[in-house]
Amino acid sequence: MPEKIINYKCPACTGPLHYVGDSGKLECDYCGSKYTIAEIESIYKEKVESAAEAAAEESQAEAPAAAETGGASSQTSSGGWDTSSLENWNSAGQGLRIYSCPSCGAELICDENTAATRCPYCGNPTVVPGQLSGTLKPDYVLPFKLNKEDAQKALLRHYQGKALLPETFRDEKNIQEIQGVYVPFWLFDGTARVVLDIDASESTAFMQGDYEVTETKHYEVHRDGDVVFEKIPVDAASKMPDEYMDSLEPYDYNKLEPFSMAYLAGYLADKFDVSVEQSAKRADERAVNTAEDVVRNTVSYETAVVRNKKVTLKRGKVHYALIPTYLLTIRWNEGQYLFAVNGQTGKVVGELPSSQEKERKEFLKTFLTAVIVGIPVLSILMYLVMYAL
Repeated sequence: MPEKIINYKCPACTGPLHYVGDSGKLECDYCGSKYTIAEIESIYKEKVESAAEAAAEESQAEAPAAAETGGASSQTSSGGWDTSSLENWNSAGQGLRIYSCPSCGAELICDENTAATRCPYCGNPTVVPGQLSGTLKPDYVLPFKLNKEDAQKALLRHYQGKALLPETFRDEKNIQEIQGVYVPFWLFDGTARVVLDIDASESTAFMQGDYEVTETKHYEVHRDGDVVFEKIPVDAASKMPDEYMDSLEPYDYNKLEPFSMAYLAGYLADKFDVSVEQSAKRADERAVNTAEDVVRNTVSYETAVVRNKKVTLKRGKVHYALIPTYLLTIRWNEGQYLFAVNGQTGKVVGELPSSQEKERKEFLKTFLTAVIVGIPVLSILMYLVMYAL
């Protein structure tokens, strides 16, 4: 029976291959050989197709059971997002998947959405073609540009300037794990028609004799125009915090490549488990808010307050892409902290702890400064009460 998973191995020495952003090639961990995506695709074409077929056969065998519990389908409704090019997506059943590593025979236990992982026994990068082939195949992949060392350096730079961060937290030894993960995203195209009525004003101050006069002019401003947007991103993985994924933007979508399984070698990857329909509300909100901001920012008066607005969306194509993200787990003071790093730019998102001792020192410094510059005692006492609360 054909294997449902494959390892990308070096044709020269059979060592594990992984994709390296600097070279844009798959490199061998042992002999240092490098191969282009096209070369590896050619070598592994039959194995990838065979693994995908094996997964499809298994999926068909499970279909009767899935039908009994009901299934989800993707339809294009009037005024909705056009998903015609992405029809026949299916949703896998709940539970785990068990695969056999082609290199060492060990059992790999993955969740139902895992598309790429690493064997914990032999260390070989492993991909599951059936998770990202056929109707589940992404349109694009945005390859990793940074490596794990770059991600760690980005986190250390993120610590800089954080005066209240405990010194012991900064120790690199606290970094428990660094994982490169391709996160599934839906990318939405479309157009927004924006109509705004804005109350604006402009003030000018000048001297008139011994008096300073402020003259304020008021304006009624009307804006009406179309905003075209491409690839508004919404992450399609329920396990990833939405606020983290939103904060990691922007990504350079000019670097998107047609999807190839070879880019996944050496990284983790999941297929989507949040549908287009479930993501549509977030896409609508992002499109409306962005379009309104773009049009409002064309008003250059000193103040500009929107009095009436109307935004009409014309929804277009939806694309499926895998986006590079590093996840860093830090164990400190009996707590665990998660940080996400943009695998293309190095932007960092995550919550930092603060030192109570440093907070007290910072308060004392502020208090002494207030006394020195002569802030009234009553104000200082009010400040103390507020701090205590």
